[in-house]
Amino acid sequence: MAEKKEEHKDEKKKKPLNLVLIGQVTFSIINLSVIGYGAYLVYASTLGWRAPEITEAQLSEQKEKESKDENQMGPLVYTMDKFTVNLSGDPLKDPKRTIQLEVNLEMLNKEGFEEVINNDNRAKARDKIIQLLGNKTFPDVETIQGKLFLKDQIATELNSLLDKGVVKDVYFTSFVVQ
Repeated sequence: MAEKKEEHKDEKKKKPLNLVLIGQVTFSIINLSVIGYGAYLVYASTLGWRAPEITEAQLSEQKEKESKDENQMGPLVYTMDKFTVNLSGDPLKDPKRTIQLEVNLEMLNKEGFEEVINNDNRAKARDKIIQLLGNKTFPDVETIQGKLFLKDQIATELNSLLDKGVVKDVYFTSFVVQ
């Protein structure tokens, strides 16, 4: 009788152990499946990618076309008239300063260049730049970072003004603060 009780206790101990073991095996199988699928996705998106094949004739034809486009159209740079603007600031702390600069606009395409040289847009562009400069203080434009930030602001303002054109870059050919 004692032996039957011990066997009955051993059977009770084995059942939960078997369920835990089955759960662990199932989890391991699911985990390996997910890892395998992830590895396949990485391979398919990176290592398995092949560049489209191009023949030498197609490559030379494409280079000729690009060189013709570059030769026909040089950089589209519009030089604006010089600006002379009073900088803002506290007259008690800093003396009144003025900024004089010449701005060149590099346009992305010919339509944008023609849009900028239009008299109406030219006046609006000058007004936007004068407003930007009038809100600056001497410490704002004194450093290189300040000048780069000013270039970015000018390009952003002018791009919001233009419909078709895009200002690719802004160049300062003259920059004097007095």
